[in-house]
Amino acid sequence: MTHDNTGPVISKFNSIGATRIYNPSQPVFTLDHDVQNKSPKNLQKYASIEGFARKHGIDFYPAGRGIGHQVLVEEGYAFPYTLTVASDSHSNMYGGVGCVGTPIVRTDAAALWATGQTWWQVPRMVKVELKGKLAPGVTGKDVIVALCGSFNKDEVLNAAIEFTGDGIPQLSIDDRLTIANMTTEWGALAGVFPVDDVLLKWYEGRLKKLELRTFASPLSDSIPPPPEHPRINRRRLDEVRASNLASDADAQYSSHLVLDLSTLVPYVSGPNSVKVANPLPVLESSHISINKAYLLSCTNARASDISAAAAVIKGHKVAPGVEFYVAPASSEVQQEAEQNGDWETLLAAGAKPLPAGCGPCIGLGTGLLEEGEVGISATNRNYKGRMGHPKAQAYLASPAVVAASAVKGYIAGPDSLDPQKLPPAGKPTISIVNPGEGAKSESVAQKEPVLPGFPSSFAGPLLFAPQDNLNTDGIYPGKYTYQDDITLEKQAEVVMENYDPGFAPLVATLRQSLPKPEGESSSTRPGIILVSGYNFGTGSSREQAATALKSAGIPVVIAGSFGDIFKRNAINNGLVCIECPALVADLTKEYAKDGQRGAGGKDGELTVDKGLTADVKVVDGELVLTRGGEQKRYRIPAVGASVQELWLCGGLEGFVLKSIKAQAPAA
Repeated sequence: MTHDNTGPVISKFNSIGATRIYNPSQPVFTLDHDVQNKSPKNLQKYASIEGFARKHGIDFYPAGRGIGHQVLVEEGYAFPYTLTVASDSHSNMYGGVGCVGTPIVRTDAAALWATGQTWWQVPRMVKVELKGKLAPGVTGKDVIVALCGSFNKDEVLNAAIEFTGDGIPQLSIDDRLTIANMTTEWGALAGVFPVDDVLLKWYEGRLKKLELRTFASPLSDSIPPPPEHPRINRRRLDEVRASNLASDADAQYSSHLVLDLSTLVPYVSGPNSVKVANPLPVLESSHISINKAYLLSCTNARASDISAAAAVIKGHKVAPGVEFYVAPASSEVQQEAEQNGDWETLLAAGAKPLPAGCGPCIGLGTGLLEEGEVGISATNRNYKGRMGHPKAQAYLASPAVVAASAVKGYIAGPDSLDPQKLPPAGKPTISIVNPGEGAKSESVAQKEPVLPGFPSSFAGPLLFAPQDNLNTDGIYPGKYTYQDDITLEKQAEVVMENYDPGFAPLVATLRQSLPKPEGESSSTRPGIILVSGYNFGTGSSREQAATALKSAGIPVVIAGSFGDIFKRNAINNGLVCIECPALVADLTKEYAKDGQRGAGGKDGELTVDKGLTADVKVVDGELVLTRGGEQKRYRIPAVGASVQELWLCGGLEGFVLKSIKAQAPAA
């Protein structure tokens, strides 16, 4: 699936010389991100995407139909025991219906259109066991917010999660979709729930709803039965029921995490980080005033979410000085909410409706957070600057808590929440049964063969960003993501803007002092070497997070670890990523404020520039740090031949072009 980013994917598809879609039943287009934008430029963009879909026979859902992830579940593109990918980081959501959903990036999408294939590194598996039963008023959103805040040391980073446990049958499908959706923020590549009786019953309900789309009468032969849905139908559902796939009893996992659902109270994430989560009773006592509230996104804007918010807000009004924005996950959701009276309840209380789409969640359209404002949202991501101004504060919570906060004017739970039925308001009971410690041994760097034309090292000034979880919104702000005509030069000017507005000018100044490469065959390529903390590039699938860094003159990023989707974007676009925890630890100790990442350098700067230089010997597996005439050497993983080949081709786009040309018949 691609959405508003279909335009750039079309450009990539054309640039690699492809002329036909390998399998027209594979792609699906859903326009959902910038649907409030009625400018001629955006409408023309949407029209060209629709035209491309019609030309190639691709399924197309226009603006207003809903958020792509919700549409894919409603229409059965995401289906049990299948693999469904999307050029969007929240593809993990499909795991809620027993489908392996995982993100790809724009270049991957173009390659899939052209060849029907793409690549993956098989991830480690993590078992997440959910035990017990949630107390009344505690939801799936509280589960995933608590998981993100409790296991916040990269326990699931770049892993595929399998959810198990006796607590799962107690979770609705909407709860499972919410939890799976935010495994992205937790750091996982996928989060898959089992196919069980609860899911099969839910699909029976979907079948009945689909039958009602077309009028039919058993009393009249002249009115034929409705046509069979191409993806959600009795035949496919019977096949799923008969398959009964499950992991082996002796299956091995890299880790086994456990959460006791019965010990969980409502939780709130933030501000400005999903890694920080607090019990609602603790925050409620702090009386944190809000300016805006949001009930929208692919995470929590389904009919059950809108119903939960309506139940809280009925008979009340939105508090003075608070703006409460609501948008359904899809047109189908809105229709159901209207039929139930829930939509009218929200509007009567003063909520402001927005069209079905991403909107404020991605930082587009009406209702964004302004400087100094505080917002609470039922969305999935509260990174600094994502939903508006970098100096605003954003919290995440369940729909009921968001609605209650909108009514009371501060972060609070609904009046219906009975403290007597909740467990103590402390941390939930969690454990790591099998952390897998000791399973990893330090690998010995091995020299890789050097492909002709690939530099053996990258060398230049070293900049240190002492920050863990430096996300894609910090690297490349969302407000630029869907401006498809932004040049690479402009990307370089705004890179890291939400993290450090002074970063791009500093890099530009340092770049002027770099020696010019001695031809394309030079064994050493000059550039700025960026070092940061752990889980660098976590967040969205935006390709520009990688291309902006590369365009700024940064050929190599070194970190303790990387978000996998960023690393994928980097590899696909010829940006080299290297993990070197020892270097990160040394720089943190020497230059980070109080020796800890997260508060900038010792002098208050967000980007540390102390005149260091680095020679990154990417083939030999060694990094040489020079500081005041002294050198220190670090072992690093060598860059393999496959990554070298992609780099030499200018990325995956060039590699696919090379492959298409090689397959073309000789003239």
